[in-house]
Amino acid sequence: MDVNAAVAAAAAIAGVLTGVIAMLAFRWSERDQKRPTRTSLHTDPVLPPGVDTVLSVLRSSAVVLDEGDAVVKASSAAYALGLVRGGKLAVEPMLQMARDTRRDGEIRQVELDLPRRGTGRGEALAVSARVAPLGSRLVLLLVEDLTEARRIEAVRRDFVANVSHELKTPVGALSLLSEAVMDASDDPEAVERFAGRMQIEATRLTNLVQELIDLSRVQNDDPLEDAEPVRVDELVAEAIDRCRHAAGTKQITMAAGGTADLHVWGNRGQLAAALGNLVENAVNYSPARTRVGIAARKVTASGGAHIEIAVTDQGIGISEKDKERVFERFYRVDPARSRATGGTGLGLAIVKHVAASHGGEVSVWSSEGQGSTFTLRLPEAGVARDRATHHSALDDEAGQSAPAVPSPDSSDSSQYEPLPAPEVLP
Repeated sequence: MDVNAAVAAAAAIAGVLTGVIAMLAFRWSERDQKRPTRTSLHTDPVLPPGVDTVLSVLRSSAVVLDEGDAVVKASSAAYALGLVRGGKLAVEPMLQMARDTRRDGEIRQVELDLPRRGTGRGEALAVSARVAPLGSRLVLLLVEDLTEARRIEAVRRDFVANVSHELKTPVGALSLLSEAVMDASDDPEAVERFAGRMQIEATRLTNLVQELIDLSRVQNDDPLEDAEPVRVDELVAEAIDRCRHAAGTKQITMAAGGTADLHVWGNRGQLAAALGNLVENAVNYSPARTRVGIAARKVTASGGAHIEIAVTDQGIGISEKDKERVFERFYRVDPARSRATGGTGLGLAIVKHVAASHGGEVSVWSSEGQGSTFTLRLPEAGVARDRATHHSALDDEAGQSAPAVPSPDSSDSSQYEPLPAPEVLP
């Protein structure tokens, strides 16, 4: 009996010890699983609290790298720029910057030119990259696309250079002519001749300054703030009156035609200046004893009714390589003729901006030696006014401003029916 009791007690003790050992082993295993390992430090990094939310609202492209240069987090913009491919940072200079920052903890910034994604050809992407440490193990890369800013800066720089050159020419001529007048004070005929040249250069300088003011105004002002229905017949008549003297001097006949009683919606002064520039160019670039025609018509398309005003001449025409550039500031197809006629190279740029700000566009058909046709397309008064009223109502509801008519960038140019090629007028 005593032996059996001893055996039972020993078995019970052994069972208790086995249970205790099993429990300790389970606890130890659980603790070991929770402990971070060297592998987990590299493959499962965790962003600091709030960083993910901040990166999602940044305008810059964002990439977060771990200790092994693997991408932990990347914004959609970073993928769009081609910065991240296959889970890795694809730009070697940025990758080297990240490694250097991880090593010494210093913030680095550099500007780079990257090839466009896909072809690797064409205009490069100008970007600004900034690398900073994010915690003790991660590195943050922020990349900003500077391509558009660079393009705008180049346009501004070229514009300033062109303005300086164009202003310098008449000012220098006036200075030389004034000296010539002083030296020829005893020769009345020479003084009269030089004074006439001075008057021409002064007129050219005045026109240049005025067109610079007009161009600045149409770019900065909203023409639809004071918009009103404008009769196309009145715009055509005003443009003809503006060029009547120059046309008479060259014995150029100006004829108006097309559909009568058409209306467009916009700023009367700007529309008159735009059409006047087209007619003036047609007269200036036409030989003597030719004809300039101005015709208007209504074109109905899926996007709504538009008014087309075409100005046709029998001038020197425009080559294919020049057609895409004639609306650029200070660009002249024939610089020698422009100097002779006093042209500034800003007239067509003003026309382009006026058309765009009114929700329309301007196009050109031309053949060398046969003449040109410039077509100004504008929304009809009723359509444009309805759009302006609709957008104004939306602005009142939303508490924010919106353009009165769609911009030409968002419109479908295919909705316009092109004018037929003009015949040579007798």
